[in-house]
Amino acid sequence: MLLTDTHTHQYYEKDLAKRAEQMQRCFDNGVKRLFLPNVDVASIAMIDAMVKSYPENCFAMAGLHPCDVKEDYQSVLKEIYNSIADRKIYAIGEIGVDLYWDKTTLAIQQDAFKQQIEWAKQLDLPFVIHCREAFDEVFEVLEETKHDKMRGIFHCFTGDLDQAKRAISLGFYLGIGGVVTYKKAGLDQVLYDIPLDHIVLETDSPFLAPVPFRGKPNESSYLLHVAQKVADIYVKDLEEIAEVTTENSRKIFGV
Repeated sequence: MLLTDTHTHQYYEKDLAKRAEQMQRCFDNGVKRLFLPNVDVASIAMIDAMVKSYPENCFAMAGLHPCDVKEDYQSVLKEIYNSIADRKIYAIGEIGVDLYWDKTTLAIQQDAFKQQIEWAKQLDLPFVIHCREAFDEVFEVLEETKHDKMRGIFHCFTGDLDQAKRAISLGFYLGIGGVVTYKKAGLDQVLYDIPLDHIVLETDSPFLAPVPFRGKPNESSYLLHVAQKVADIYVKDLEEIAEVTTENSRKIFGV
């Protein structure tokens, strides 16, 4: 069985011994492909170090997280963009809009989002969207920048059925993580009407740990619990869920 974690910050673990243990647990659980979203300038080196340690298993992205879009965002974007020439990346991300923490930065968040979508267009890469309490604002940008090769993932998708269908219609897969295991989330009800061909799996570790680890630090090995919940929803074998969602990830990232 081969599982793909399409969104993990596993690189946040700085203790190399602990990181090695986490990675071994990944392999033991069949999680052998980890895609690492960039959030700021500092995380570039962290991601690169992880890719160097696990070149067959870890795949880098480049992008500026919306919560890290500050007054100096133009210079930060330039630094992140300049790093791409020296690295192999598989997506632009994670990028988007987050209005949970700060609504006053909406304009510059959307501007940074648009600029990075343009990177994806120029480089013919998918992009990975962070959207928190901002579906309308994200869709506004996507409609404005829409093009034929637009594609990617709505990371940590927690929207309703209409939002899911709209995301899919724009060329995006839904990133399903630990939230699907939470009883009151209602995400299982949305997935009942979404074909498996439109979803990928993720952990967003160390955040949003699935049941039975909810409230504790998350890690990519826990993707197995997300996959099992998805298997229960679709009434399919765990192996089929792994096969289809990994194939979906290959279609997105090209690897």
